[in-house]
Amino acid sequence: MNNLQSVVLTLSISYALIGALLLIVLVYARLPWSAKAVAVVVTSAFYIASFIGVRGLLGWASVDALPASFKLLQARIVEPHSLEGDPGSIYLWVEALDEDNRPSGIPRAHRLPYSDRLAQKTDKAASEIAAGRPQGGRAADFGDGGGNILQAARQYITPTAIIDTSGGDPSTGGGLAVPNDGDGVSFTPLLPPRMPPKDQQ
Repeated sequence: MNNLQSVVLTLSISYALIGALLLIVLVYARLPWSAKAVAVVVTSAFYIASFIGVRGLLGWASVDALPASFKLLQARIVEPHSLEGDPGSIYLWVEALDEDNRPSGIPRAHRLPYSDRLAQKTDKAASEIAAGRPQGGRAADFGDGGGNILQAARQYITPTAIIDTSGGDPSTGGGLAVPNDGDGVSFTPLLPPRMPPKDQQ
């Protein structure tokens, strides 16, 4: 168990103990049942809110959608390992860009599921960065940049996302195929920021 997992486990046990103490107090307290129910619901809501907040604070790579436009700071490719059952991941350290191509100044690590196509694009972009050529990226086809899971899921269930392959027998690889996560991510040389027009004299 790594350090981050132990922190989450410690916090989970702490909140469980607080919840158990709350239940003991509520069982013996002379309060209306409606007040007791509200206390249990509010405590449970705080469990969820604290878990989401702690996950972001611990520095884990986000599984939320990439920003629509970003500067690629660095990347790491972890290839699948069949013996360990690891499906592989691609980690991108990115900085969101605004509409004028200016960086936000807040870098964030993102984790995408491994695919050969995305791994090749990522490896090429990392080589360009190592050669001193900054790389930008776009993820317009993968999420909305705001971490909206509904938008990311929508790409899998809309008819435009279904690719018809030859045949229909699953044993021969036929049937319907769905694009992999990150296939909509593209990397290009980073363009300079657009500056506001200068005052006319």
